[in-house]
Amino acid sequence: MMRFRLTVEYDGRPFQGWQRQGHGRSVQQAIEDALFSICGEKTEVVAAGRTDAGVHGSAMPAHVEIERPFTPFRLMEALNARLKPQPVSILECAEAPGWHARFDCIQRRYIYRIINRRAPLALAAGMAWRVPAPLDADAMHAAAQRLVGRHDFTTFRSAQCQANSPLRTLDRLDVRREGDELLVFAAARSFLHHQVRSMVGCLKLVGQGKWSSDDLAAALAARDRAALGINAPPDGLCFVGASYPDLSVGFTLP
Repeated sequence: MMRFRLTVEYDGRPFQGWQRQGHGRSVQQAIEDALFSICGEKTEVVAAGRTDAGVHGSAMPAHVEIERPFTPFRLMEALNARLKPQPVSILECAEAPGWHARFDCIQRRYIYRIINRRAPLALAAGMAWRVPAPLDADAMHAAAQRLVGRHDFTTFRSAQCQANSPLRTLDRLDVRREGDELLVFAAARSFLHHQVRSMVGCLKLVGQGKWSSDDLAAALAARDRAALGINAPPDGLCFVGASYPDLSVGFTLP
């Protein structure tokens, strides 16, 4: 049995998320089906994260074990050939004995993309959140620092979240403007279900002047989902990288 590390890129729009489920296609199922067609083995593809429906991945680490002998290059080429025309691509493949994509991960990184303009999105439709009202990126960044650190993030977790505890340590939450785009950078060892989207939605209210930094801190302190402002749509969210004790995969936040 050989274990391989995969780095996966995908457009989340056609999928019900990363994880295999009974009510629609998933990224995990697409890769597992491709593997079965290649080697005739039913196997599980384990990823560093479990993105929601419509959320994208530019460098999702995953691992898989198969019995049939392959070189990493041949497996990558075979997978990419069988995954067509689905918007899933294997960027890298390497042998990784004993390595676990999920349990060995010590940091996960996301970028949320907001396009702050009145004109509709043509090229970025489905890949960013268009907010027509002017946003104050500096105010959003300052408010975001109230969420950094270890907190009870009950307000910012989905009602369907299955995590045992709402306590999480947020390493970074930065907001930066680049022209008409606002990029929100989030990094933590782990996130709750909908946590990044919920934080971005509330930061948008701060950017519009509807909330202050104190309002955001009060929502956090409430530990109540009813205190949430809004939940940002999945379109702008992308899993961009992960870190391991001796390895970094994908994009490192600036």
